[in-house]
Amino acid sequence: MEDVASFEALSRFTKALSVALHERDPYTRLHCDRVDLLACELGIACGLSATDVIMLRIGSVLHDIGKIGISDSVLLKPARLDQAEWAEITTHSIRGQRIVCATQLPNAAEIGTIIRHHHEYLNGAGYPDGLAGESIPLLSRILSIADSYDAMATPRIYQSARNHAEIMEILRSEENIKFDPFIFRKFTEVIEQSSCRA
Repeated sequence: MEDVASFEALSRFTKALSVALHERDPYTRLHCDRVDLLACELGIACGLSATDVIMLRIGSVLHDIGKIGISDSVLLKPARLDQAEWAEITTHSIRGQRIVCATQLPNAAEIGTIIRHHHEYLNGAGYPDGLAGESIPLLSRILSIADSYDAMATPRIYQSARNHAEIMEILRSEENIKFDPFIFRKFTEVIEQSSCRA
């Protein structure tokens, strides 16, 4: 962050957006709060600078903020999404980037980029831009694992929560496909001591 005042302004705005997300969808807001904690722990373990940890935390809290622009019939559907509905939900990362960048606060562009790319896959099969490998921003790669873990660890209307062992087996099968192997190895260490462990 450029200075303390800039960081405080962005923090206040982040809290306001987080409250707005809670009003729209309490599940998503609580998920974002847990992802924030887990991503921060992982970022520190990966040796991020203090500035990068702050940007990762803000990006994590707001990574699903774009869902406020998704229709209720899709966002709150009590069943799996069909192809058209899935196409709509995948727009949330681009919407999130636009929302954050519109603040024009310091570092908003960098945080918007973290949000935009948190569903990219290491092999290029993710969205929205099909980035691969190190073309995916490091902070997005860190956020991706934390997001995936918590999404599986918590129950949803259409899906029961998985236990820790089940989640780790799935994540391990996606190493080098979806997840950066270095970050995944760090994650396996962090999650065992984390309060976010399922």
